[in-house]
Amino acid sequence: MNPKPDFISILKEYRQLVSPVVLKYVSDSLIFPNYCAINPKYSAEIDFHKNLISNYPLRFGKYLRPTLLVSTALSMGAKLEDTLLAAGAMQLSEEWILIHDDIEDASQERRGAPTLQRLYSVPLAINAGDALHIIMWKMIGDIDNKLIFDEFYQLLNRTAFGQTVDINWNEQNKTDLTDDDVYLILESKTCYYTISGPMRLGAILAGATSDQLNKIYQFGLNLGRAFQIIDDILDITSDFSGLKKQQYNDIYEGKRTILLSNLLQSATSSEKQSIKTILSKTRDQKTEDDVLSIINLMKKYQSIDYARSQAQKFATQAKQILATDLDFIKLEPYRTQLDTAIDFIVSRDH
Repeated sequence: MNPKPDFISILKEYRQLVSPVVLKYVSDSLIFPNYCAINPKYSAEIDFHKNLISNYPLRFGKYLRPTLLVSTALSMGAKLEDTLLAAGAMQLSEEWILIHDDIEDASQERRGAPTLQRLYSVPLAINAGDALHIIMWKMIGDIDNKLIFDEFYQLLNRTAFGQTVDINWNEQNKTDLTDDDVYLILESKTCYYTISGPMRLGAILAGATSDQLNKIYQFGLNLGRAFQIIDDILDITSDFSGLKKQQYNDIYEGKRTILLSNLLQSATSSEKQSIKTILSKTRDQKTEDDVLSIINLMKKYQSIDYARSQAQKFATQAKQILATDLDFIKLEPYRTQLDTAIDFIVSRDH
């Protein structure tokens, strides 16, 4: 039996295929038709805008979403050249969403460098995100496929809803938190956006049926939960291979995670009140001692172990769905790549 491929290498392979498409659209966005062409004397302004909107795309994320999109499409018989625009649009959606997320969360770093609003300003960062959003829809329009357009609309619409819930509960300082509450956010912002949506887009390009698309959604519901839970664990336990200089960002930002949910359900009344007081502070107001006190309580109540067990449970369920329900994802090596993605998501250290 041949060993499974290294998923990091798979991600790099698809990134090399998709990133030129992304960068070309970003660059071409500054080529205007004659009737609204920019006077060459403003070349410095053109260069500034180009550098601004290229900043996050040139940091090159993992390209997980484009990888899932393309590998799903190819596993169902689609041609590579027919997948690259959708994959590029999927990646570009991540870039503008991250820019806006970083502003909303007052994040300090992204992919090992200062966030865009720290490098420039909040207004310029917002506008850069808007510009990339516009370019993303141009890419989607160029695909000329109503089903693809509708799927992008649904997954981004659900993502925006999830962000509303996440921010609103943060601002309300919601502490009567259940696991189902956390999974509502996860289904919107991770399960659909990161796993199901990209895979469904790839399957649509390959001519999938509604039943097949529904089965992919259930697969992503489980794998997405595993992915985000592991991400939340790594926020506490990892420096993301040196890319992240500050740990515990989720606590500084007041993120409602499965670890926090478990802790709030386990803590005593006095501990819960202390946690609530800390969470009510802004990022800048929270001290290192505040954050470490929550980390120590998570260790006391084994919240990290609980979260890891939940991630493993959902990953196992995803494997079962892949084995029994996703038989239409059958062409190799792409089916094996998707299977490898499950192992990577659960065992990754960044």
